[in-house]
Amino acid sequence: MNYILTNWQNLLLSVGILAAVIIVARVVHGIVFSILARLAQKPERVIEASIERHGRRPAKWIFPLLALLVAVPLVPLAPIVRNAVEHVVGLGLIAAMAWVFILAIEVIADLLSARYRVDVRDNLEARRIQTQVQVLRRILTAVVIIVAIATMLLTIPNVRSIGTSVLASAGLAGIVVGFSMKSTLGNWIAGIQIALTQPIRIDDAVIVENEWGWIEEITSTYVVVRLWDWRRMVLPISYFTDHPFQNWTRRTANLIGSVYLYVDYTVPVDEVRKELERIVKSTDKWDGKVCVLQVSDAKEYTIELRALMDARDAGTAWDLRCYVRENLIKFLQERYPHSLPTVRAELRGMNAYADRLPIAPPQTNEKLA
Repeated sequence: MNYILTNWQNLLLSVGILAAVIIVARVVHGIVFSILARLAQKPERVIEASIERHGRRPAKWIFPLLALLVAVPLVPLAPIVRNAVEHVVGLGLIAAMAWVFILAIEVIADLLSARYRVDVRDNLEARRIQTQVQVLRRILTAVVIIVAIATMLLTIPNVRSIGTSVLASAGLAGIVVGFSMKSTLGNWIAGIQIALTQPIRIDDAVIVENEWGWIEEITSTYVVVRLWDWRRMVLPISYFTDHPFQNWTRRTANLIGSVYLYVDYTVPVDEVRKELERIVKSTDKWDGKVCVLQVSDAKEYTIELRALMDARDAGTAWDLRCYVRENLIKFLQERYPHSLPTVRAELRGMNAYADRLPIAPPQTNEKLA
């Protein structure tokens, strides 16, 4: 208290200088990010747009901290006060460095996402890169945050042992934490494995748990599958390393679709085959490589026709199958209705028993009256 009373002028001057520095830093922040926002409006300014999007809010704290780091040695403060303020600013500087690393990770991820786009037809390489970027981005961000927290703890003498144990991650504490976080660590390891080997990628068409959908998001711990009816199935990322599943776009997005028709034995197969060729050539959903019609089975009353056609991806293959099925049925209804499934029966000996049937003669309206 005596120190405050005797040095109130220096304290007031110091507070005024530090407040002015913080205000100047906030003004500089506003100017810098206003310029970045204008530059980010141009489509080719990917870096500026990424910095503006990911850095605006954290920079509101980073700019004043950097300004304080410069101003604190210049203000007239007592050594004990100066040390406390410098320690707080130092902690903020560690957090600022961690933010810079995270910002660099986000900017690199945005650059790769802009270069390798998945909204094009031939996107196999883009999906491979995007999958690696998404998984590794989250893992690296988590590592940076853990290292930053441990480094900040090391600067505090009373809790330095905690920071050391966080960085070391060894010994009995590490074993206990490892057992308690077994599923989480397993998902992290599975995430790294998927990022490297890539059994799934962003926008892959998959069948999991008897559901068909597309890989929408891959994080370090879970995967989001967008199902065909817009539902979302969330699975732990380790599911894709521990369970079998179907990936329809592992090497290429092209797929062969099939349509089955059950028709009468009298159907003209050659005419149906010609109609199939005409149907697939009339739509842009057909990829132009496969068009086959075969009698794939013969049953007691019907024969099975299997039509095969190729499409550029799973969604288009489904639409093409429906289109071909509808038009083939329409063709048979209009041109060969007798070729639709028919149940035949042969009645023998009916003439011999016709006279014995107790059939009453028809009654006329007069008799009824």
